[in-house]
Amino acid sequence: MVAPCYNEQDALPEFLRRVGAVLDGIGGASEIVLVDDGSRDRTWEVLAAAAGRDPRVVAVRLMRNHGHQLALTAGLSVCRGERILIIDADLQDPPELLPEMMALMDGADGKGGADVVYGQRRQREGESLFKRATAAAFYRLIARLTDVEIPPDAGDFRLVTRRVLDLLLAMPERHRFIRGMVAWIGGRQVPLVYDRHARVAGESKYPIAKMVRFAADAITSFSIVPLMASMTIGWIMAALGFGFFLYSIVGWWNGHTLPGWTSLMAAVGLLGGMQFLMLGIIGAYLGRLYDQSKGRPLFMIRDIVGGHNGDPP
Repeated sequence: MVAPCYNEQDALPEFLRRVGAVLDGIGGASEIVLVDDGSRDRTWEVLAAAAGRDPRVVAVRLMRNHGHQLALTAGLSVCRGERILIIDADLQDPPELLPEMMALMDGADGKGGADVVYGQRRQREGESLFKRATAAAFYRLIARLTDVEIPPDAGDFRLVTRRVLDLLLAMPERHRFIRGMVAWIGGRQVPLVYDRHARVAGESKYPIAKMVRFAADAITSFSIVPLMASMTIGWIMAALGFGFFLYSIVGWWNGHTLPGWTSLMAAVGLLGGMQFLMLGIIGAYLGRLYDQSKGRPLFMIRDIVGGHNGDPP
């Protein structure tokens, strides 16, 4: 089990209690990898203390805040299990669904074993209408922009096999959209419909600005449609410009007084604005290429406490 944590000191005690109860019920060797993503509260102290009490807990502290997706990648690189549950520490996604996910991976649906069992949200408690509406719009938009079938209303909450995880870790993308990357891998991926709960403590770590950046990473990672759209819009703007040119020539030929600054500035503003918009789209892709080309490590681990003793889980 892998869970990134950022300022989750209040949620962690309940998270550890419920996760521990689930793993006790399943039995067998298990591991809980918790990643402190540069928290500013006592998250690391809580994690280190938990690792001292429970040999299943592996506490990982990053050098600084890297963001949810890279913190999750760091935890996935440390874990050793054959089946890995990806979950957040805020308990919006209930760990009690793990036995059902394990059964689906074993082939309880009668269709053979699954490579991935992902949670698909039926209801989203504790979230505003704006958050639900923007999330729904995002999933529908990315479904239209990409050829990869990314399940709607599904976050990172999922159970994956070691084979899928190894393929995921082999991908070098810096701007990561893990749920899309897992979907891109393919294999048999099975949904588990559930009701998402409200946070047990704390507040959302995804304000509007982070949501917009996350959506931009997802779209630029899995679609070149915006680049192709810039070409289409360019042709449309060229046609409009040519139309203005013909209009001016015909007016001059007929001796009519041409419209003045209003129409001229409207045309210039329209064409100039679209040009800058297209340059911005191209710049977003180029910026990600530049960031990727530097080849810096995706994350930097400062400490690892607990775990890695005895037989692998």
